[in-house]
Amino acid sequence: MGETLSTMADDAAKALGNAAFSSHDFTSAVIHYTSAIALSPTNHILFSNRSAAYASLRNYADALSDAIKTVELKPDWAKGYSRLGAAHWGLNQFQEAAAAYTKGLEIDPSNEAMRSGLADAKKKQEMKERAKTANKLGTAAFKNGDFESAIQHYTTAMEMDDEDIAYITNRAAVYLQMEKYKECIEDCDKAVEKGIELGSDHKMIARVLTRKGTAFVKMAKCSKDYEPAIEAYRRALKVHCSNAEAFNKMKEAERAKQVWERREYIDPKISDEEREKGDEFFEKKKYADAIKQYTEAIKRNPEDPKAYSNRAACYNKLGAFPNGLEDAEKCIELDPKFSGGYIRKAEVEFYLKEYDNAMKTYVEGLDHDPNNQELRHGVTSCIQEINKANRGGVTPKELKERQAKGMEDPEIRNILTDPVIRQVMSDLEENLSAAQKQMKNPVIQSKIQKLIGAGIVQMK
Repeated sequence: MGETLSTMADDAAKALGNAAFSSHDFTSAVIHYTSAIALSPTNHILFSNRSAAYASLRNYADALSDAIKTVELKPDWAKGYSRLGAAHWGLNQFQEAAAAYTKGLEIDPSNEAMRSGLADAKKKQEMKERAKTANKLGTAAFKNGDFESAIQHYTTAMEMDDEDIAYITNRAAVYLQMEKYKECIEDCDKAVEKGIELGSDHKMIARVLTRKGTAFVKMAKCSKDYEPAIEAYRRALKVHCSNAEAFNKMKEAERAKQVWERREYIDPKISDEEREKGDEFFEKKKYADAIKQYTEAIKRNPEDPKAYSNRAACYNKLGAFPNGLEDAEKCIELDPKFSGGYIRKAEVEFYLKEYDNAMKTYVEGLDHDPNNQELRHGVTSCIQEINKANRGGVTPKELKERQAKGMEDPEIRNILTDPVIRQVMSDLEENLSAAQKQMKNPVIQSKIQKLIGAGIVQMK
């Protein structure tokens, strides 16, 4: 009695599956056939029917699994091999499809559907082989730099086998090399669309999207041009998250986009206006507000040394000496002849009691601007501080030791042999006015500075 009820349920589920299949509701057909198989797991017809439903849903992998089960259960049933051939065909396995149809025709030689399937499978397999040959020729031409021939061969391969996206992907690579970026992008789009339709390998689709992104980068002429490239790289990473090439190129594109955005933001006229606003805040001693305006001025014109110098002055006023020093050095880098950078740098060094360094910076500035009073005053202040330190913190014995150590320096000894320097040293003792006149010479000033630092010359 139970077996009869099971058979009835099996038949009912099968009938529902057949009805759904006839109505082209293949998903429901799969569900009903699955229910029937659960009740009758050795019924080859149910597996055959579900294989057909899966194939209609383009789920050829499951269709193949059911077809294999069908011929296992009923190896002498020709229709099972028809299902097997159809599943292999859907997976582009034409050689296997031909073998399945051949086996089926051995059982049912008069089956026209399988005879036709066999002929088509053989033809497809032949075309695939010819496509592979054309692809090899294309690759050889590409390696030899014969891009036009490579394009022709890859196109031929595509025409012979439109179900392998490798050929159109290869053609896209040639277009990229030829700098035909629009054609490359078009081929990449077609390859991705076809690859998704065919369920192609995710790694290959990711490579295609990466190539598309690269074509967009090559075409970029402004910041916005990088957006489709970055989007292509992101899609590649979604398809294949461990694609290192796509990740690295995406980061490069993002950096390039930022560079372009900064470049596009540059406007010297607006920069001058922002710097002038900063000057107004500086005069009012609103240094933090001034820094904001100078920063905007720098963004608008990164090559303006005045903006860096002015911002350095603000940082120094606020005691942010590392920032002030950085801006001062940038100012000097941009315009070595602009005195503002040297003044700001020396201010930091002077505050940090690095008087020798400060004096060196002031003298370096005087090399470019000999008449700058602020630089001259800075030199005088440094000399005073150096002498103050020598007088107040050094014993006569320590001074002699310091002088002796200085005399070990070949540069110091060489300076002392200069007759002009010896005259200045004499004038510093007997004719200060004459010495100060000579000290206006930056070269002489620099040499006297070294002697002061060594403790050999002391200013009173």
